[in-house]
This record gives sequence, structure tokens and C-alpha cells, in this order.
Amino acid sequence: MTTSPLKTLATYLVGEFENKAQAAADPSWYVHLRLWQRPIPSLSDSDTFTMLLEQASPVSDKPPYRQRVLQLTEQSGQIQGEYFALKNPLQFRGAGTQPALLNAITADDLVSLPNSTAHIQYQSVGAADYRFQSKLPEGKFCSFEYGKQRKYVYLGFDIEKKHSVLELKTYDKGINPDTGQGLWGALMGPFVLLKQDSYRWN
Repeated sequence: MTTSPLKTLATYLVGEFENKAQAAADPSWYVHLRLWQRPIPSLSDSDTFTMLLEQASPVSDKPPYRQRVLQLTEQSGQIQGEYFALKNPLQFRGAGTQPALLNAITADDLVSLPNSTAHIQYQSVGAADYRFQSKLPEGKFCSFEYGKQRKYVYLGFDIEKKHSVLELKTYDKGINPDTGQGLWGALMGPFVLLKQDSYRWN
């Protein structure tokens, strides 16, 4: 039976990713990152796939950071990805390697964010694979409160199989809303992360 594009995307995205080769080749612009994208079963069903994202540097002793939630749905044939913040990120810090922390998460733990819904396009590749591209609407930036200040961020990714390995390109970057200039993140092009481990949705 053919797997739907939505379920395929959800399967592609959950797992552990790393950009070790990119960071070694260009350390001035790309920090070595490990990214975890963990399923949240309590907020998922056959038509909705919700995951917690967090990242860390394998060469640093700093704790994971940038906790956020991504929820995938499909409406009238259009796949969408909506990002949420967490009311208490520290409560779920470390869930990338300790998924049991997510057993307690509920919809009440999520914070809706302005301009946080991305449109996800896809193309068939071969008999059973897909190439996905996620973008926020043109000229729109997601915003959130941090340190009593409003921050703005562009969120986007591409994911596809290359030589039987899933490659995730992330375009996330902080934005100056007055100039549109990038402040941090993927300033010189996307972070290119290869999938190291896969997680299951059940």
C-alpha cells in the first residue's frame, strides 16, 4: 500500500540528525549540531503528527536548546507545518535523548505563535520517495517572546533521500524585522544535517 505524503514526511522528520561533515568543512560558519525530532504520541493521530525539536552541540557541554514543537497536518491536499513554543521549555529539556519526558506533555503546554504556519510542497522522487520543501509565507516571520523582548525568526527546511540517506536542510535564522537582515543561524546557506537514527510513531 502506498504511504501518503503526509505520513512519509512525518516518518522522514522524526529522528536524530547531525551536520558533522558540514561543520568540519566550514567551521567558521557552521557550528556542529545534533538535532533531535521526537514524536509526541499524545498529540498525534492518523491525521496529525506532532514532534518536539531540540538541538545541541556535540562538542559543547551546554544543555540542549531551541525547544519547539512542530505539528504536521493536511487540509484540502495542502500539507502544513505549524510551530509552537512551550510554556515551560525547561520541563522538557533533554527529551531528545529522554523521550519519556514527553509522556506528560499536553496541548496546554503549547503556545501558539504568530505567522508560524509553513506551507509544505512535495514532489515524487522515483517509485516511493518524496522531496519536501517547507517555507513560511513570503515576507512573514514567526515571532516569540524571549527575555521580555519579541524576537523574529524565519523557519524553513527541505528534506529528501540522497544515496539512501535522508538529508535535512534547515534555513532557520533570526531576523531583524526592520531590515529583514539575518542575525544568526543559516546566514551563509542552510545547515545540512544527515539522519543518524530513526524514531517510530507508535
